[in-house]
Amino acid sequence: MTHRLLAAALALAIHFAPIALAADTTPSKAPHIGPWGFDLAGRDLSVRPGRDFNLHASGSYVRNTPIPSDKVMVGAFVGLHYQSQDQLLAIIREQAATPVTPDGVRIGNLFRSFMDEARIEALDDKPLQSDLDRVRVATTPEAQARLMGDSQGRAGGSFFASEVQEDLKNPNRSALYLGLAGLGLPDRDYYLAEGFAPVRKAYQDYLAQVLAAIGWPDAQRAAADVWALELRIAGVHWSRAEKRETGRIYNPMTLSELDVFAPGFPWHAWAEGAGVAQVARFIVIEKDAFPALAKIFAETPVATLQAWQAAQTTDQSSPYLSKRFSDQHFAFRGRILQGQQTEMPREKRGVQVVDAQLGDPLGRLYVARHFPPEAKAATEELVAMLRKAMMARIGKLEWMSRETRKQALYKMRHFGVKIGYPDHWRDFSGLELSPDDLHGNMIAAGRFNYAWNLAKLDRRIDPAEWGMNPQQVNAYYNPVRNEIVFPAAILQPPFFDPHADAAVNFGGIGAVIGHEITHGFDDQGRKYDGDGVLRDWWSPEDSAEFMKRAAALSAQYSAIEVLPGANVKGDLTLGENIADLGGILLALDAYRLSLDGKPAPVLDGLTGEQRVFYGWAQVWRAITRDELTRQLLATDTHSPSSVRARAPMRNVDAWYEAFDVQPGDADYVPPEQRVRIW
Repeated sequence: MTHRLLAAALALAIHFAPIALAADTTPSKAPHIGPWGFDLAGRDLSVRPGRDFNLHASGSYVRNTPIPSDKVMVGAFVGLHYQSQDQLLAIIREQAATPVTPDGVRIGNLFRSFMDEARIEALDDKPLQSDLDRVRVATTPEAQARLMGDSQGRAGGSFFASEVQEDLKNPNRSALYLGLAGLGLPDRDYYLAEGFAPVRKAYQDYLAQVLAAIGWPDAQRAAADVWALELRIAGVHWSRAEKRETGRIYNPMTLSELDVFAPGFPWHAWAEGAGVAQVARFIVIEKDAFPALAKIFAETPVATLQAWQAAQTTDQSSPYLSKRFSDQHFAFRGRILQGQQTEMPREKRGVQVVDAQLGDPLGRLYVARHFPPEAKAATEELVAMLRKAMMARIGKLEWMSRETRKQALYKMRHFGVKIGYPDHWRDFSGLELSPDDLHGNMIAAGRFNYAWNLAKLDRRIDPAEWGMNPQQVNAYYNPVRNEIVFPAAILQPPFFDPHADAAVNFGGIGAVIGHEITHGFDDQGRKYDGDGVLRDWWSPEDSAEFMKRAAALSAQYSAIEVLPGANVKGDLTLGENIADLGGILLALDAYRLSLDGKPAPVLDGLTGEQRVFYGWAQVWRAITRDELTRQLLATDTHSPSSVRARAPMRNVDAWYEAFDVQPGDADYVPPEQRVRIW
């Protein structure tokens, strides 16, 4: 399977949601509610804004909105996601019935193969047998390493994973990154942290069930050995916060150097399996953990490696096999890990499968039907206003020296912007998919996408390439390309509506644009210059001052308890928290600029600046199951939605003035202690 190795270091998106998201269950399908774009009825006016701005702005909604049994979260953001999914379902059904292009045939065939439950049930575990046979005959360490390398493009496990991305120090070229893998649970914290003990027990039971389902010899004993192996692997993994440290993850090495640096792992066999044996160099990410993980491999009996590989392969394949596999997969990964009570309808899961494997051709159809040109033009105007606001802020920073400021302004002038959809689309002509072979289709699609990624190695970067599909409700900043990107699907209510109040739009999409711009100057984004090169362009004094302020923000967030005994990880979420704070400040600045000296209108008794803050809070209103919240606290670089709606305001002077927040309010921070970065 493919891995997103740089996700922690370069995860500079507005929101990351690798989960089964849920629709907003308010009566209106669209989050745009009310005469000027904000859901007044969703507020709880009994909660003072300074006590908890999230509950003040959305408390009635939070209190009265249930989470459906097949969902793990409800809210405005995820409601828009599911609106997009419903639109994709309509497109996919059409392609399955009467495709008119080769890509339409691929979309239809993949969906039909997923929906053919009768055939999937009749085949049961037969599609898996060839994969398991490969595991059984890999009876030497070299054979196991080769199998791990081969898993880069299909279901299976590997201690080390690879991915082609921009070279951080030569962003016009690609490089092959190599990082740690090998865990079946979402993060090392699940193995090591006290709060996940019940999940650890459930996972050990699940491993035994998976191995028993495929008839693995002595499944209980084998599962215990697999658990012990993964526990050792978790002990050498870096934390997610450590993987965010961009300066530590760039370590070029050749295969021969890896042989010496991390002995005990058959590197050349792995590289042959992965199809990268001729690669001149790898960029090693978690460098100091490599020798320890190689040692673990060398000390593990081949029989345990085989059982581990069989469990990994079966687990990853289970959603595409018969119910006895898919049901036990959901029981653990859906119900126990995320708190989801019942599985989503099969059609909705089919959309997710097609979207994951054929997102580009599906996005092309989505854009043609659902993205009006005026949304792109209006967003471009907003971006220009937010850029102007950021340059003005940089120009007035009292703590930044002249030379560093000069470099920062250069970076702002060279910001790239992509809106809506790419200028050209990927060619899928080499991918053959069958209407009646789901497992084979998943292997074919995985191989195709892996080969496409690998083909970029050592080529000049395509500046027009996108990192997200247009139907994705998200946005991102890419530091290596110094660009901000806004897919079509996010340019809708509650983020943006050309008919809504300007203040609400600035609090929504305006703050999102500001968020992405600020990522270029967060604790990791600031390490890249205006040309996308990873280098130190800061004076030592400016760098020290920035980190002092960032540390204060990290401490502020780390003190926030979300669930009993579970706090925000301020160091893990620092980049996103800096971006949230910068985003709302830039939105306020840009809104004021848009007034052109005229007074802001008062609507429903609310000032313009109050409506900007409400626009931000509305974007983040959500209810999330506790199990998922604990998972995201351990793994996500973003703070929980309830925190994002309120925590940045504590450092924004205008919020105190807009809502008369006073000493004694729970979220009051004295002026001299408010964090001021950008």
